[in-house]
Amino acid sequence: MAVIIERRYSEAIHPLHALLLAGTIPLFLGAALSDAAYAATFEIQWSNFASWLIVGGLMFGGVALIFAIIDLCRAHRRARGVLLYTAILLVAWLLGFFNALMHAQDAWASMPTGLILSVIVAVLVCVAAWLGFCTPQTGGTK
Repeated sequence: MAVIIERRYSEAIHPLHALLLAGTIPLFLGAALSDAAYAATFEIQWSNFASWLIVGGLMFGGVALIFAIIDLCRAHRRARGVLLYTAILLVAWLLGFFNALMHAQDAWASMPTGLILSVIVAVLVCVAAWLGFCTPQTGGTK
């Protein structure tokens, strides 16, 4: 009797994709914490830190988004959760871009909208990373 075993899980994401996706979390989280520190202390350097961290997060997130879009176009990589992962990553990147524009204003003019956007983007990036590293089931055993 022959036993046929199919792939139970989709292939893991590319290692560079994983590195870039994981790198967005500390960058956007650091921006949110820097905005919170600026709101508490009014020290302008915290706003500068947040601006640079947002730019770094946008760069890492943009390349990770390109990887996710490529995975959407490849039939053997298109698992059940890839569309949701890509959509959340796209929304996080767009909100991060608007957050970067908000931080381009005068330091106090970016508050409290910049802080709120930073927190929302940090949460969305954490959800996107969780969905990106979660490997959905694509089959079973026969």
